[in-house]
Amino acid sequence: MTSPAHSVGVLVFDGMKMLDLSGPAEVFSEANRYGARYRLSIVSVGGGPVLSSIGMRVPADADAAAGEAYDTLLVVGGDLLPASPVAPALSAAARALADRAGRVASVCTGAFVLGAAGLLEGRRATTHWQHTSVLARSCPSTRVEPDAIFVKDGTTYTSAGVTAGIDLALALVEEDHGPDLPREVARSLVVYMQRAGGQSQFSASLQGPAPRTPVLRLIQDAVQADPTADHSLDSLAALVRVSPRHLTRLFRAELDTTPMKYVELIRFDMAKALLDAGHNATEAASLSGFPSYESLRRAFARHLGLSPARYQRRFATTSPDSRTQG
Repeated sequence: MTSPAHSVGVLVFDGMKMLDLSGPAEVFSEANRYGARYRLSIVSVGGGPVLSSIGMRVPADADAAAGEAYDTLLVVGGDLLPASPVAPALSAAARALADRAGRVASVCTGAFVLGAAGLLEGRRATTHWQHTSVLARSCPSTRVEPDAIFVKDGTTYTSAGVTAGIDLALALVEEDHGPDLPREVARSLVVYMQRAGGQSQFSASLQGPAPRTPVLRLIQDAVQADPTADHSLDSLAALVRVSPRHLTRLFRAELDTTPMKYVELIRFDMAKALLDAGHNATEAASLSGFPSYESLRRAFARHLGLSPARYQRRFATTSPDSRTQG
């Protein structure tokens, strides 16, 4: 007897990110070639078509209010979600669909829809690295994990930015069918079954507004102007004419870090830029203020979970030849 198809309802809306839909959809479709039985339905508020991020109209198969129960509910993201309130009709639809679904998942900023629907309360979650701090502020009871590619908390899944929806879909297929089938899917689509490292390897570590406090802005400017200078706690405190203890308090209050960790982040960003520009790791360490290659390697391990050489091979070029060397 043939098992029933696993129904996947994908909740879409105007401004949705097209790859948030097409990436997971390709995974489920490819899985069907290897024996799975997924049935996708595009769902919208009102049942009408929506306009995607690339200007393509996406027709819907069903109205979110139709009462359909899906085995998996997948909520896509959109560029406007972090900065704009989620429409009440969209969050209500997500809540109603989630109440009838076997499991709930979001791609990228789709986590903001889940959050507005109250589906992330008391849970762990993630979203695109650019917006994790916004998600944490908007969902204070949620433990946001900024470096995760995807997070599973019970029957609720959230994933990082855009292509992480593919990682998420592979994980869902593995949950349903074990590791062999999604491994074949990953091979067919030429993607990682499980990529190395977290999403911080794709982020700029000091993204965000400049420090508001003049003292901290002065320190930021000084380190960026000459990263190789002596930027010990005592020297920084002397530069801005405050005590080391007071300076540490200022960093904790505004940036939730220490002066030395902040200096390392600035140097780390500079080292990444130098590697991107073609410098080798030893040169990048020296020019960005790290005392040795080893100290730079440790910083890369802490922040990205990979070595400077692997970072450079992965992000400096799209050439297949350079990626396989070393």
